[in-house]
Amino acid sequence: MNFRKQNHYLHPAGFNITPLIDILLVLIIFFILTWNFSRDEKELSIRVPSAKQGLDSKPRPGEIILNVMPDGSILLNRRTLETDALAQVLQRVAKEFPEQAVILRADQGVPYKHIIHVLDVCRAAGIWNVAFATAKETK
Repeated sequence: MNFRKQNHYLHPAGFNITPLIDILLVLIIFFILTWNFSRDEKELSIRVPSAKQGLDSKPRPGEIILNVMPDGSILLNRRTLETDALAQVLQRVAKEFPEQAVILRADQGVPYKHIIHVLDVCRAAGIWNVAFATAKETK
C-alpha cells in the first residue's frame, strides 16, 4: 500500500507566448529590411515631365539619381550638395566605374540653366552617360 500523497504537476492556465514573440520579431526584422531596400531616390515634390514613350522604370541597385529642385539645389541620396561636393562625388564614381549612368530628375518647372549646370558638373567629373527621367504620359 502506498500511503504517500501523490503530487501531480498542474500546467498553469494560459499558453506559452515565446513562439509568438519569436515570430513577431522575425516579422519586424523582415519588414524593416524590405522597407529599407524598397526606398528609392524619388523626391516626391518633383513632378518630372511626361512623354509618350516615357517609361516608369524600376530603380536598380547602384543607380545615381540626381534630383534638381526648382530653386536649383541638387539632391543626391536625400542630401543637398553644393557644386563642389557633387563634383568630388561624381569624380570618385567616374574613376571607379567609368560606365556609370546618372539619372537626372528635374521638376518640369525647373529653369533650363539649372539642368545645364548639373550637366556641366557631370561632364567635368567624367560622367558621360546621363539619362533624363520622365513619366509615362497619362491619357
